[in-house]
Amino acid sequence: MTGSSLRAKDTGRPDSTAETTRPPRRRASRVLRWTALALALLLLGTATAGYLYYRHLNGNLAKAPLNLGDSPNPSATPDAAGRTPLNILLIGSDSRNTADDLELGGSQGDVGRPPLADVQMLVHVSADRNDMSVISLPRDTMIPIPKCTDPVTKKVYPELSLAMANESLGRGGPGCTVATWMRLTGIPVDHFMMVDFSGVVAMADAIGGVPVCVERNVYSHTANGHGSGLRLKAGTTPVKGKQALQWLRTRYGFEDGTDVGRTHAQHMYMNSMVRQLRADATLGNPAEMRRLAEAATSALTVDDGLGTVKKLYDLTTELQKVPTERITMTTLPTTPWAQDNNRLVPATEDADKLVSMVRDDVALDGRDTGKPKPKETDPAAPTAEITVRVQGGTGAGLESPAPDRAGAVAGLLRDRGFTRATTDRAATTEPGTSVLYSGTMLRGDALAVAEALNIPAARVREVDDARDVTLVVGADWPSGDRFPEPAKREVPKSAAVLGGAKTDACMKIQEGYTW
Repeated sequence: MTGSSLRAKDTGRPDSTAETTRPPRRRASRVLRWTALALALLLLGTATAGYLYYRHLNGNLAKAPLNLGDSPNPSATPDAAGRTPLNILLIGSDSRNTADDLELGGSQGDVGRPPLADVQMLVHVSADRNDMSVISLPRDTMIPIPKCTDPVTKKVYPELSLAMANESLGRGGPGCTVATWMRLTGIPVDHFMMVDFSGVVAMADAIGGVPVCVERNVYSHTANGHGSGLRLKAGTTPVKGKQALQWLRTRYGFEDGTDVGRTHAQHMYMNSMVRQLRADATLGNPAEMRRLAEAATSALTVDDGLGTVKKLYDLTTELQKVPTERITMTTLPTTPWAQDNNRLVPATEDADKLVSMVRDDVALDGRDTGKPKPKETDPAAPTAEITVRVQGGTGAGLESPAPDRAGAVAGLLRDRGFTRATTDRAATTEPGTSVLYSGTMLRGDALAVAEALNIPAARVREVDDARDVTLVVGADWPSGDRFPEPAKREVPKSAAVLGGAKTDACMKIQEGYTW
């Protein structure tokens, strides 16, 4: 997590009936299977019909800008082979601004109010595409929200030092939720996918049901009318339509009745849905695939970079590379907020451990594969000729860097022959200690700086706007003359890990909500 975020007080072949003997047209109609995010698309018919249907599906997609914040998207760190991770933010909106949405929840008084991002999941696909990590943010978590500008009305929403995480969506749209995540974690977000109540129901119906499990009979309902209304018998039940929405929204009745339990239920649903989509041969049926394609494209709002069926298909091709058993679901560790026990704040140490692992592209299942050999690079200049600017960063931790730490590290560099090392007082939001450079000719110089201070080569990366070689000293290096050796990195237990291959997961039921 970035220090500035929390120090502030707190988503084939052509159809056999349309087979053609003209090879040039084969590409125009084929089955497109989306699995990892429960999306499926189908192009049917002859070349002309397939193109028209493609245009129709494109027209179903709603689009919005990726980032509405006042800070640029952070740069992804390539691995030694030059590959970069992929990060997609999945957003579930509680909008009641259509008749279908209103029928599924809320009251007439909710019509017209800003939507809330009640589901937020960051999907991280590793640079080598061998594993996928998911972090859920409970909606009741109190976090800072950056200044955002509505792309339509141009209304400027001022920065909030502390607010509920789900409020970001109502401050201009999903691009503000993206900006909030990037500020909170320092992780670049490449794309977002957003779906509302009616979209969840349509998708669940198209899929045909997702198996979920409860340990005892459950009824999510309170005497004063709260609860999702979910009513299930003990054991495994396939849920779809409105019942699937109830499952995803249930708080009262699961575990301890907090929003954390709701995220755990969402993880069970997502894992089960992925397994079912990958195993269900009926999805090869053209009629079923068309139905799912219509539901998927009609339900989604995506960023401009995902605004066509082709782009979504390309994204899904990347997601399909990850084996089901390498999918790891987690929840951002939180603790009750001292000022209101009904609200949460990130649990500083554990939250930082989890986020830093994802930011550094470390597999959460502990099965990192072999790393590629580093790319060849230009040799470094003599140390006395390398200009280094040293900045104090906000860091990967939640504490402020030690006073004048940048000046102290600049002195260390000068002692080691980097006589052109100076302190740069410019503000930075780098998530941790990093060595930045612009232009491939400076990579050798940047690596020399990193080596002199024991900074891992993985923290050396190219950015667009670095001046000379820039060393950002984060809160993860508060003292000492060498960057500390990393300890073994393990996901904290408070992150409630759920592996994609776990088929026997079953929700614990809160006392008082059984029947």
